[in-house]
Amino acid sequence: MDRYVCDVCGYVYDPAVGDETQGIAPGTAFEDLPDDWLCPDCGVGKENFSQE
Repeated sequence: MDRYVCDVCGYVYDPAVGDETQGIAPGTAFEDLPDDWLCPDCGVGKENFSQE
């Protein structure tokens, strides 16, 4: 699975890790994140992420 980088702050969403701060389980692909998921570091939406 591909990793995605926040264009604003550089946070990397790694599907192998997920996002425990928002209850996202490891193994969750970026495309499967809820539409209202926000960057845990700066709070921007998924549209501000680029595939690494």
